[in-house]
Amino acid sequence: MSAKKPQYRWAARGFVAPGVILVAVLLYLPLLWTVFLSFTDYNGLGDPTWTGLSNYQEMFEDPDFLNSLFNTLLWVAGTLIIPVGLGLALALLTWNLRGGVWLRLPFLIPYAISGIGVGLIWSFVLQSNGALDQALHFFGIADTPRWLLDAPLNTIVMIVAAAWQGVGVNALLFTIGLQSIPKEPLEAARLDGARGFRLFGSMLWPMLRPLTTVVIGLSIVASLKTFDIVLGMTKGGPGRVSETLALTMYNDTFVNSQYGLGSAIAVFLTVVTLLASILYLRQQLSKKNEI
Repeated sequence: MSAKKPQYRWAARGFVAPGVILVAVLLYLPLLWTVFLSFTDYNGLGDPTWTGLSNYQEMFEDPDFLNSLFNTLLWVAGTLIIPVGLGLALALLTWNLRGGVWLRLPFLIPYAISGIGVGLIWSFVLQSNGALDQALHFFGIADTPRWLLDAPLNTIVMIVAAAWQGVGVNALLFTIGLQSIPKEPLEAARLDGARGFRLFGSMLWPMLRPLTTVVIGLSIVASLKTFDIVLGMTKGGPGRVSETLALTMYNDTFVNSQYGLGSAIAVFLTVVTLLASILYLRQQLSKKNEI
């Protein structure tokens, strides 16, 4: 029997090999190529020229990059506060109601729309003399803000647009978590007089922590790489005031043909996303171990 084990191992490796090769070709090789390009001067033609850390130095000295970094951090904060917070509130308000699924359904439908589609819809609503401006004019408000033209207002309204798309799925995830909580501890807490915020803080929130870790982690990663909604609503403008890191990377690489600088931004964004995910998960897992 022991003589056959090496044969089984090689057979298992043979089954795994196509998947490993596919991941290496489609993920790791492009990643290594991007890291290499980040240390070069390359415009997409000819051969890359090694320049060392000059792209990273130029990146941190570029005011447009610093502005897109600020906008990205604003997206992270806004995404955690609005769609995650509203999704949790919606789940708490509807999970025990008869027919609550039908109350959550209208909030879930926008999740089926692509980010570009969401951007186009909200551009129609928020453009100058658009649907929102006309509604405000109807109620006698003539001096309306320039929703998509003034920073950081344009970033804030785009976060609201993203929240419109994301509230429903967050509410669905939190509802699944609430429905998985055993009823007996909740009934015992109610008999002891726990109601409202006290019941939420002492019972529901601790039991939702594993799911909350997943929801917040996914929201952080998604907000760090925000691209499609910004492209659909403002294209990073006016000028470059509403760009995020992902859109700055795209513009520098494919619009300005600065592949080296765009690759440096891509590497920076990848490192930031990995660090944010690792630090957040480590913090949550340490809290779980303490409990």
